[in-house]
Parts: sequence; structure tokens; C-alpha cells
Amino acid sequence: MELDTTDKEILNVLSKEAKLSFREIAKKVGISPATVMNRVRLLEQNGIIKRYSASIDYEKVGYDVGVVIHVRVSKGRLMDVEKKIASDPHVVSLYDITGHFDAIVVAYFKNRRALDNFLKKIQTFDFVERYFLQSQKSYY
Repeated sequence: MELDTTDKEILNVLSKEAKLSFREIAKKVGISPATVMNRVRLLEQNGIIKRYSASIDYEKVGYDVGVVIHVRVSKGRLMDVEKKIASDPHVVSLYDITGHFDAIVVAYFKNRRALDNFLKKIQTFDFVERYFLQSQKSYY
């Protein structure tokens, strides 16, 4: 599907405020609500819009420890390790990357003990060679 300027404007609005009605999006983009509805449906059907999600303030729900974990995995085993890591309820995002590490994990924990337990669990996974932990200071 070839995206035009209007499609890109709709996507831009939705990426910031996915809960807006078609009418509100139409006002921001300068088109009719029916046009917004039709275009959003096409974007969904073509897999451009995969899902809608909420941006959560994890501290407000008791998850005070946010981390980014860089994980190095044995060659050819990334998918196996990612499936195990992604199944943990603390994990909110998981990305394949290139460079010294193979994946980045974003996770939130109620306390340091829960984080330590998660890190110990990762160390037991076959094919995890090493990891590097960064604390998350803020999220925008």
C-alpha cells in the first residue's frame, strides 16, 4: 500500500493519541470523519496499523524499577531466547538489534529483588552468553 500525505498525517495523530475518535482525528487532519474511518480501516487491513496500545506510567502502578537489558545470544538461537524472555510478565518490549548485543529488553519491576530474580532467570537460559543492564531514568 502506497501512503500519501493524508495517511501519514492520520498515522502521526494516532501514534500520539490512539484513543481519539474519527471526528477528532478529522479535525486535526482537515478531512471528513468518513474519510478518516475508511483510511484507518485500510491501514489496519494492510497491516500498517498492527494494534493500539496504552502508554503506561509504570511508577503509578507500583513498578518503580525500569530497566533496559542488552542481551548477547549464541548464533542462531535468538528466537529461542526471545520467546522465553518475552513470556515474562515484566517484559514490555523486546527488540532485535545489531552490534555487540542481539536484543534489547525493556522491563519494569516492583523492586530490586524482583529485578534480581529476573536476571538470575535469564542467566539460566541456554544460549544467553551475557547481558548488560541499564537503569531507566525517565520515559517520554
